[in-house]
Amino acid sequence: MMGKKKEKEINLDELTPQEKLKYEIAEELGLLDQVLENGWKSLPARDTGRIGGLMTRRKKQLERV
Repeated sequence: MMGKKKEKEINLDELTPQEKLKYEIAEELGLLDQVLENGWKSLPARDTGRIGGLMTRRKKQLERV
């Protein structure tokens, strides 16, 4: 028997700017569907590290502007 997939609705208005950025980057990397279905813990450390690194890079770029 296969388990049910959980589809969580995300209200972007309720997210902090940092959380919005995290979801945007996950979408760009093609990981958003996996996160929505199985949660952030389903991602391997390599992918969470990529997301964190890109978040840091973007924050630094925004501070320069």
